[in-house]
Amino acid sequence: MLTGKQKRHLRSLAHHLDPIFQVGKGGVNDHLVKHIEEAIEVRELIKVSILNNCTDDSDEIAGELAVKSGSELVQRIGKTIVLYKQSKDNKQIVLP
Repeated sequence: MLTGKQKRHLRSLAHHLDPIFQVGKGGVNDHLVKHIEEAIEVRELIKVSILNNCTDDSDEIAGELAVKSGSELVQRIGKTIVLYKQSKDNKQIVLP
């Protein structure tokens, strides 16, 4: 579980990142979750965007992605989700 100070630090790091995954009308599926798990192991911090044609609630999608990928939900603003998970092999981010 991340503290408020840690989330604030991660939000500042994620500000300049571009979303690398998109959730469309198909919603969250196993294929998407698998790719997010692989990317988050390499990058530790990623952004995911929700497309306008996705009818699911963005809060539900954010929670579902965090739980299924085993990561922490740092932030959800509008249709952008920021996820963090400490890497086992490629530790790059030092949390305060």
